[in-house]
Amino acid sequence: MLFRTEAPADILIVDQLLKSTFPSDAEAKLVMTLRENGNQTLGIIACTDEGEVVAHALFSPVTVEGVDSGWQGLAPVSVKEQYRNQGVAKQLIEEGITILSELGYPVCVVLGDPAYYQRLGFEAALKHNLHCQWPNTEDAFMVKSYSPEFLEEKSGLVSYCAEFDAL
Repeated sequence: MLFRTEAPADILIVDQLLKSTFPSDAEAKLVMTLRENGNQTLGIIACTDEGEVVAHALFSPVTVEGVDSGWQGLAPVSVKEQYRNQGVAKQLIEEGITILSELGYPVCVVLGDPAYYQRLGFEAALKHNLHCQWPNTEDAFMVKSYSPEFLEEKSGLVSYCAEFDAL
């Protein structure tokens, strides 16, 4: 499996992947709108040795109490059905976080299954007095910092880009 950043030639392929992965086209529209509005920090894909795109993850900016500190939100993540449960998503997310860290983005947040994301080094955001803009997400809202000092002085409401409000 090869991992690389998304290229313009991948846009329609990723769009089809998202439409085939999720029950509606909401996530595909979200990704397209984030791209169009300049709110995609990183799109990363996994492809086979033959070049077939089999997975995609998107990272976009989030704010803490309305302040942009370079934090990123992970969403959505999609994997073709025949490649699920093989560690592709885990490797894809880890590669994305490594790239973000190298580019100087200090923290990543995610809203997802705690059992899954804790295996990737995420921890409950509530532990750091951080909460998500959506109600009743305390258990599923998690954070991963590349260094503890990035979380020390931050607390409060974490907000995703406005494009997420359409979901």
